Amino acid sequence: IITLSDLECDYINARSCCSKLNKWVVPEVIGHAVVTVLMFISLHWFIFLLNLPVATWNIYRYIMVPSGNMGVFDPTEIHNRGQLKSHMKEAMIKLGFHLLCFFMYLYSMILALIND
Repeated sequence: IITLSDLECDYINARSCCSKLNKWVVPEVIGHAVVTVLMFISLHWFIFLLNLPVATWNIYRYIMVPSGNMGVFDPTEIHNRGQLKSHMKEAMIKLGFHLLCFFMYLYSMILALIND
């Protein structure tokens, strides 16, 4: 969010912004897929079903990158067609989702510790 807002305010150029953001796309996809699979294996169905759409969206977004682009975030297209605003909205939604998941996982951990 901070990097995208810096780009919006012209504090950094589009190429450095996109290179910073693109280096975190693959770890995000792998991490979210691993968490989703672990929730499926451990039979936490609600958390699995909550994580499944986000993991699917991350994988879809990574697979559907056009062949000539630098990555999910492309410096030549980030200012075109309102992509900067959509990337900013997506980052805010992901922040809210991860904040919700953090408190759900924290509650689950405390509940498991109390029950043992």
